[in-house]
Amino acid sequence: MPSTKTTTFLIGGDMAVNRIGFGAMRLSANGFRGAARDPATGRAVLRRAVELGVNLIDTAAFYHSSDKTVRANTLIREALHPYRSDLAIATKVGPVFGTDGSFRPGTGAEMRRLVEENLETLGLDRLDLVYLRIGTMAPPHGESVAERFEALAALRDEGLIRHLGLSNIDGDHLREARKIAPVVAVQNNFHIAQRSDLALLEACQTANIAFSPFFPLGGGTTKIEDERLARIAARYKATTNQIALAWLLAASPVMIAIPGTGSIAHLEENVAAGNIFLTEEDLAELV
Repeated sequence: MPSTKTTTFLIGGDMAVNRIGFGAMRLSANGFRGAARDPATGRAVLRRAVELGVNLIDTAAFYHSSDKTVRANTLIREALHPYRSDLAIATKVGPVFGTDGSFRPGTGAEMRRLVEENLETLGLDRLDLVYLRIGTMAPPHGESVAERFEALAALRDEGLIRHLGLSNIDGDHLREARKIAPVVAVQNNFHIAQRSDLALLEACQTANIAFSPFFPLGGGTTKIEDERLARIAARYKATTNQIALAWLLAASPVMIAIPGTGSIAHLEENVAAGNIFLTEEDLAELV
């Protein structure tokens, strides 16, 4: 795995973003669901992210606290609207949630409502990047994305969406979707301790498709710290999480990391990882 020192990527050929972005899931709660976090802190984190040069925010209308009183999209709109012209906002649609918190895959006919919900809550006329999210934590192999992706492609043709992406997919899903409309980004579970999608990453790199892991630091479910990370972190006077993020950026020039946090201190730590460039020797230790 050769190291790369590129700090930006051009999504879809026209959307320049810094390769350390921001994932908004933890703004409303500490995890996918949980007790509401202080919305004032969430807004402060967002404003600081933009001050630090973050110009890609990854969100979803279904990112909210368990009591639904704090929502990521609302915080983004309150903190950053009117948006800077160079700020890209990516969101995900796909699952449809019931009042009890259960969810099911949305149909093609439901994609418009899900997209319009994001437009309304973010205060936008057009979404920069919409991922079709399928399955739960593992790609649902053998499941067709055609109906849903065709519906999103029609909304793109209407001007409601700028670019389309896919989340939690396999290579067959990517090939199926690309026959319908251009795919500019893929978002899967990938980090230094979860490398099962290396072949998919290679396919994305070949096609110049952004690859943006939704759990760049394990998502709290996987322990990524080990002695190798600790040794390299000591060399750079960095944290092991910073080295894990630096490893991701070194993995491919199409890689975009979107670590999320509800803390300004952690945000600053994550963004600083974009300035750590691992050597070939470092990377060899982490194979």
